[in-house]
Amino acid sequence: MELVFSALTRAVLRHGNFTGRDELIDKMDAWMIQRNEHARPFRWTYEGTPLKEAV
Repeated sequence: MELVFSALTRAVLRHGNFTGRDELIDKMDAWMIQRNEHARPFRWTYEGTPLKEAV
């Protein structure tokens, strides 16, 4: 779930300029709909090195 929120932040929120709450919600909804229409899995690249060293 964190990957989805990260992608949403980068794509919509980070440099967004919204005139109000409704516009923000509309842009987030549009992004989610577009993301779902062209969905592909996230590629997991974390190897767990810090976790392996801690054990």
